[in-house]
Amino acid sequence: MTRFDDAIARFDAANGEDPVLEEAEGGASTRGLLYAQRMSARLDSFMGGATEALRLAVRAQHLKRFEMPRENYPMNRSGYLLWRSDSSKHHAALAGTILREVGYDDAMVAAVEGIVRKKNRATNPEAQALEDVACLVFLVHYCEPFIADKDDDAVVVILQKTWAKMSPGGQAAARALSLADRPERLLERALA
Repeated sequence: MTRFDDAIARFDAANGEDPVLEEAEGGASTRGLLYAQRMSARLDSFMGGATEALRLAVRAQHLKRFEMPRENYPMNRSGYLLWRSDSSKHHAALAGTILREVGYDDAMVAAVEGIVRKKNRATNPEAQALEDVACLVFLVHYCEPFIADKDDDAVVVILQKTWAKMSPGGQAAARALSLADRPERLLERALA
């Protein structure tokens, strides 16, 4: 087993501890593990030849997210932003610990942690690629249930914000997706 394989196995084991199960195309899985697998699969289809650092970061982006419940923060915009910031630091630190344990050097650990934290996204193409992959995974797998209790106008704003975070390449990939009816219709409206 290579250190890359070992790191992925450890990321998956950590995400496998998520107490929430989800049904998916291959059967039930933990929410965290399913998300990580979807991220890796989407990266492969979005960007062939991704670097090892990006492949590791994509798999670790929400590492043990269940340890950072959104409910522990104020339910307002500043609480949301603080939760996101704290979560990305948490995920990056956990990933760094695992990467060191399997033998990666400080340079690789720093690269992966920076990508996971989306540090310098405007100037770091790998951090932007992670954002693109996360947006694509959201659109395909999580948008429809997330918007189920929201009115169309609110969803249009959410989709516009999602779109603005994506690179032109990510946007092109999003245009090629087959989405559920409501997300598809509202994305078209958001981009009109």
